[in-house]
Amino acid sequence: MRPHSNSVRIWLAAMALVFVMLALARPLDHDESQYVAAAVLTAHGYLPYRDFAYLQVPLQPILFAPLAWAFGDWAWPGLRLVNALLGAAAVAFVYRAARDGGAEPCPALLGAGLFACTDILLFSIGTARNDALPVALLAAALPLVIRAANDRGTRWTALLAGLLLAGAGAAKISYALPAVAYGLYALLDRGHRPLWVALGALPVALFVAISTTWNPHGFWFGVFAFPALAPGEYYRTIDRPWKMSWLAKPIDTLKFLALGPALIGLLLTSRVRWRARSGRAIDWMLWAGIIAALAPFPTWRQYLLPILPPLFVRLAIGWQASPPGRRTRIALVVFVCAGLAPSVEALVRAIPGVPMVEAMRQGAAIRSALDAGGVNGPVATLSPQFLPATGRLPDPRFATGPFYFRSHKLLNANAEAVDRVIARDTLGIHFAGHFPQSPAAILVGGEGNWTSGDPALDEVLEDWAKRNGWRPVPVAGGRFRLYVRPL
Repeated sequence: MRPHSNSVRIWLAAMALVFVMLALARPLDHDESQYVAAAVLTAHGYLPYRDFAYLQVPLQPILFAPLAWAFGDWAWPGLRLVNALLGAAAVAFVYRAARDGGAEPCPALLGAGLFACTDILLFSIGTARNDALPVALLAAALPLVIRAANDRGTRWTALLAGLLLAGAGAAKISYALPAVAYGLYALLDRGHRPLWVALGALPVALFVAISTTWNPHGFWFGVFAFPALAPGEYYRTIDRPWKMSWLAKPIDTLKFLALGPALIGLLLTSRVRWRARSGRAIDWMLWAGIIAALAPFPTWRQYLLPILPPLFVRLAIGWQASPPGRRTRIALVVFVCAGLAPSVEALVRAIPGVPMVEAMRQGAAIRSALDAGGVNGPVATLSPQFLPATGRLPDPRFATGPFYFRSHKLLNANAEAVDRVIARDTLGIHFAGHFPQSPAAILVGGEGNWTSGDPALDEVLEDWAKRNGWRPVPVAGGRFRLYVRPL
């Protein structure tokens, strides 16, 4: 039975609603700190690299700044909801690409539905990270790639494909590899109009080039040096160097792929045939996504996301010619259940108290404490994602949350001053030494086990505040402690 187009729309709308519910129910995660802080600071006129450190390529805070401004106090949950809707859009574009590739509604819906049931996607779009925007842009380009492969593309679709793929790479650098792979393939198959693809990518490339001038060293450090050096330093520091090993990589990769139908999808790709020409560009992008996913150390589930849109488009179109057999369908059901299990658990755990509602309650308590302490200036905290609800901005030097702060000797104090960052070892220098620029208040408590953080990092800030006579101000709820400047 073929699903009616209205049924498909209802299914997509229901899926978007589920994604939104998951975004509210997902546990709080300290990974969100730098992305919320970057969007909020940019909304208030700050620029990445120049005014605060940003450990990624620059597109997301620029695009999300108007949204953060519009959400105001609700910026953190608002950005989570935006990511959830971007995830729903990515699934819809996978369906559209499969249909444009010749799949009937049933196999196209199957491919899109399997994509929606991977824990890799569900985790990545359930928090205010930088995964949903690039995967939505990548997925949006796939129907245009398919049309070009089937000789139905135009100059304008090639232009838009270049713009979307370049945007994905400018939002998260790992997505640059599938974009480059498509560009190279377009040079071989002129039906993809490589000149127009390049022209589409040009505005994004110019934007990234301009962003390097805001602070060239800060750009280089945030985009290339920190991702290359910080993970190894961190895992050696906490006595877990095995996370950086080649042995851990296949174990982690298989574990994350098995939480959902991605693993069996990759195993099935060799058995799914494309029509001669229509799938080669998608295959190039799929292999580039695999390389991009496996390149970083250590491997985390969100790194595998670039693989999924081309993978499930490929499977859906292949299943049009050769539908999955009974054994395959049974295996897919098993893996779908595995992929949904972490999200179901998150929904069950949210029944006593929705995490984002609790986050906003904490924000209201912090706001009351800041008002009582007469604090109007920037706040130093490793949990800047809680500050939008308080009406205060984070100290820009803490815009990366705990991630630069926990490092050791990646930069010297002078370079930190240029790049607007502070590490735990140089805290005293920046606050009281030859860079005497202390914040208006110090907030601790959000970097803890309840946000997947390390409470020892907050203790460094708190110890400095106590040793230097900063005044404690009570914060209701028991999670946070606030210290304001001495009278």
